[in-house]
Parts: sequence; C-alpha cells; structure tokens
Amino acid sequence: MSNLEMIEAAAERLQGHARWTPLLSSPFLDEIAGRRVLVKAECLQHTGSFKFRGGWSAVSALSAETRARGVIAFSSGNHAQGVALAARQHHAPAVIIMPSDAPRMKIDNTRALGAEVVLYDRATEDRDAIGDRIGIERGLTLIKPFDEPQVIAGQGTTGLEIARQAAEEGVTHSDVLVCCGGGGLTSGIALALEGRAPGLRARPVEPQGFDDVVRSLASGGIERNNGMSGSVCDAILTPEPGRITFPILKRLCGPGLVVSDDEAVRAVALAFARLKIVVEPGGAVALAAALFHADQIEGDAVIVVVTGGNVDAGVFRDALARFGG
Repeated sequence: MSNLEMIEAAAERLQGHARWTPLLSSPFLDEIAGRRVLVKAECLQHTGSFKFRGGWSAVSALSAETRARGVIAFSSGNHAQGVALAARQHHAPAVIIMPSDAPRMKIDNTRALGAEVVLYDRATEDRDAIGDRIGIERGLTLIKPFDEPQVIAGQGTTGLEIARQAAEEGVTHSDVLVCCGGGGLTSGIALALEGRAPGLRARPVEPQGFDDVVRSLASGGIERNNGMSGSVCDAILTPEPGRITFPILKRLCGPGLVVSDDEAVRAVALAFARLKIVVEPGGAVALAAALFHADQIEGDAVIVVVTGGNVDAGVFRDALARFGG
C-alpha cells in the first residue's frame, strides 16, 4: 500500500525530472465561483499531464534487470505517454495498450515517444486481459494506470507540492478538487495532504454517467459504470475504482462531485481565456465543479487540479467556438 513515506521517496526520485507545476489564479474565475480559485496546472507537466509522475515513479523503482526487459501499460493516452517517456529516459522498451477510439494525438504522441502501441476496442475487449497476456508472453512488467502503489506514490507528489503552495498562499483549510478516473491521483493527493496539510481535503470529480467513484463513496462499496464510452472526458473513463485506491479514497476523501460534458467543455474554454492554459475536457472537470457547482463546496477558497492538456484540436476549437471563454 502507498503511504507518505513512499510518496516522499518518489519525490526524491522525481527531483530534476518532473516539473514543479504552478498554482494559478484569475479574478474572473473567482467571480464565477464566488470564492478564491487556485488552479494546480498539471497540464504543464511533461507529456501534458500528471501521469508522467506516476510513470517515472514506477519505472524508476524497478530493478535494473527488470527494467531492461521492458514495461507494459494500458491507457487512453495520458498514462501511455507518461510511461512511454519514463521508459525511454530509462532506456527500457515499452508496450502501450490503447483504446482504438482514443484521441489520435495521444496515440501518435505515444508512438513518437518510442513505445509500441497495441490498439483494442474498449466496448468489447478487456484491456486488463490483453495486458496480462502480452506481459506474460514477453516478460514485461505491467504498470497499471492507477491501481499500483508506485504509481499512486508518484501521483501523490502533486499533493506534496499543493501542501507547500497552499501554505504560501495562506490557505490552510480548503477542498482540493481532483479530476478522477480510477483514483490514483486522488488517493495519492489525499495521502500527501493527510501527512502534510490535514486542513486540506481531497474530493474526486467525475463526468456525468461515469461517476463510479462518487457513487462508491456514497454507498461505501465499489460501484461499476455501465459503459466505457460516450463522454468527451475520455481521459478519466474507467470501469470502477481501484482495489488499492478505493480504501484510501473512502478513508480520506470528502464527497465526490459530478459535472456534465458541457460544463467540462465550458471549463476548457474558460481555462484558456482566463489562465492561458490548454486543458482537455477530462482534465477540466474539477475546474468545472469549482465554477458551476459552488453550492456543493465550502470555504473561502478552493484548490483545483487541472490534470491534463492533451486535447484534440477539433475538440479544443469546438470548446472555444461554443463558449469562447
């Protein structure tokens, strides 16, 4: 199980490799939200998302012999790129299993980072089974996107940075809204905040129709989504919370929030107009919750983790055309 000690060790290994991303703000966003909004811009991380942290943490934790045999991962794109870059920087082979309907830019970028890409149909095929088969056949080490202690530890380094940055901003009690798929980032941040900033509370945010974590927290047991497609927030569509992540989420997180696709896309446009950052819809759901569901948040300030910026040009153009910031 991941813990604060593992997160701090991951931070040591990441030093000089991951970016310390800024905490951004805009009076225009504050006005919409009715409170101070501080945005942790992980869209500015290497490969365009926080996933590089977990990828580097997991690859760097392997023995030299194991790493030389290679790694395998499955992802709709952000974890894929994070693991691919980490593997390349460690001179290790990488195979990445990606859904065939993933954004073309994410598929192309993963290949450009030197990984072998294997595509599958997420509506009819089981990515876990595919990963297990190829991993065994080739002797590769599987790096899961969220239900992996070293990945959670790497993502948790985001929480260490938030704790320090919030203190510098004079924020000691606040909700920390996190875009959530399987819960790796949310659980890692929650663990880091428990140890470093207990007045800050992690809360997962998901798209409507794919709110398995929100429902699981409400019921106390793991709930599964009915489908795996049908939302523009492709980066955070997962079947259910992880077996490792959910107990952490259940113990440490506040209630989850749910936003519509339109709200996520509007947040993409506002992030560009007011913060001058490029965000993908799945990486903008936490910002959407802060802006459009303020009645579900308490306090004078809210911290938002914008998790990824790997958006297809067409989706981005549509966001700007529809909402214009």
